[in-house]
Amino acid sequence: MALAPSRSQVYRRDRPVLWQHIDVGVITMVLGITAIGVLMVFSATRGPATELEPANTSFLVRQIVFAVLGFALMGAVAAFDYRKLRALSPVLYGGLLAALAPLTFLAVSGAAENLFFAPEVNGIRAWYRLAGAQLQPAEFGKVVVIVALAAFLSSTADIDMRRLLLGLALVAVPVGFIYLQPDLGTILVFIAITGGMVVVSGVRPRHLVVVLVLLGLLVGAGLASNQLKAYQLARFTAFLDESPEDQLAIGARENVEQAQIAIGNGGLTGTGLFQGTQTRSELVPEQQTDFIFSVVAEELGFIGSASLLLLFGLLLLRIWRIAHLAADTFGLLICAGVFSMLLFHIFQSVGMTLGIMPVTGIPLPFVSYGGSSMLTMFAGLGLVLSVHMHRFS
Repeated sequence: MALAPSRSQVYRRDRPVLWQHIDVGVITMVLGITAIGVLMVFSATRGPATELEPANTSFLVRQIVFAVLGFALMGAVAAFDYRKLRALSPVLYGGLLAALAPLTFLAVSGAAENLFFAPEVNGIRAWYRLAGAQLQPAEFGKVVVIVALAAFLSSTADIDMRRLLLGLALVAVPVGFIYLQPDLGTILVFIAITGGMVVVSGVRPRHLVVVLVLLGLLVGAGLASNQLKAYQLARFTAFLDESPEDQLAIGARENVEQAQIAIGNGGLTGTGLFQGTQTRSELVPEQQTDFIFSVVAEELGFIGSASLLLLFGLLLLRIWRIAHLAADTFGLLICAGVFSMLLFHIFQSVGMTLGIMPVTGIPLPFVSYGGSSMLTMFAGLGLVLSVHMHRFS
C-alpha cells in the first residue's frame, strides 16, 4: 500500500514556482528591441569606418554593457516580491530627494563641475560621476515615483480630492527639484506617469478634470517663467513654426529637418545597415540618443521602423494584460505607471524625430544610447514581471 505524502512533500508540490509564471512575451519583445538598439547605436557612432580610420566601437561596447546590466537588474527586480516595496517606498522616495537636492543646488548656484558632479549638458545639471560613468538620478526617480505613488493611491479604496492633491504633492516635490536643474523633458515624463496612474486609480471624473487643469496651468507657468533657457524654449516650440525667424529657433528647426531628411532617405526598405548617408555624415544631431529613430528609419526603412514600433506595441499590450491580472491595486498601479512611462517615451521620441512633437531630449526606450535610461526602463519592466510572477503567492 502506498504511503501518503508527507506535509513537506505536499508543501513543495503546491508551492508556486515563481519562474514558471514569468511572462516570456515581455522578455522576447524587450530582447528584440534592445538588439535593434545596439545595432543602431553602433551605426550612429561608428564613424566613416575606413581602412585609415577603423570603426569606433566604444559606444557599442558600452551599450552592450548597459544592456547586460539592464537584463540582470530586470531579473533581480522581478524576483523581488513587489508588495514589499510598499513598506520601502518612503525610504526610496527620501533617497530620491537626497540624490536630487545636491544637483539642484549646483544648478541654481552655478557651481563648476568637480570629481563627483558631471558638467552641464545642454544647459542641464543632472548627472553624478561614478567610476567613470555618469548617472542621472532623475531617470531612476521615474521608477521610484511610480512605486511611491502606487503605494499612496492604493492605501485607500476611496480617493477624495484631499487625498488626490496629496498624491500630486508627492510627485511635485521631485518635479520641483528637476525643474530647477532644469530638465523639461523629464518633467513631462513625470506628468505622463502621474496622469496615467491617477486615471487607473479610479478617481472621480470631476476630480480628474481638476487635475488636468492644474497640470496644464503648471506646464504653462513653467514655460512662461525665466527658469528655462532661451534655447530650451526654442527647441520646445520649433515644431510649431516651419519658418522661424529667431536664430535659436532656426537652429532647432534645422535639427528636426535633418532628421526628416534621413527618414525620407529610408523609403520602404531603407538604405541598408551602416549605409545611411545622413547617419554616416553625422548631419543629424544627437543621432545616437535623442534622434536615434532617424537612424532606424533611414537604414531599415518603413518596414524596419514599423517592425520596431510593432515590437513596442506588443510590449505595451503585454504590460496592459499583466495589469489586468494583478492580484491587488498596488500591482495594478505599478503596471499603469510603467505603461504610461514607456508609452510617453515612445510617442515623444518618435514624434520629435518626425517633427510633430517638441524637441525635449527624451530617449527611445531600450534603443537610445545611455546607461541611466536603459537601467531605468529595465527596472520598470522588472516591476511589471514581479507583479505577474507573484500574483498567485
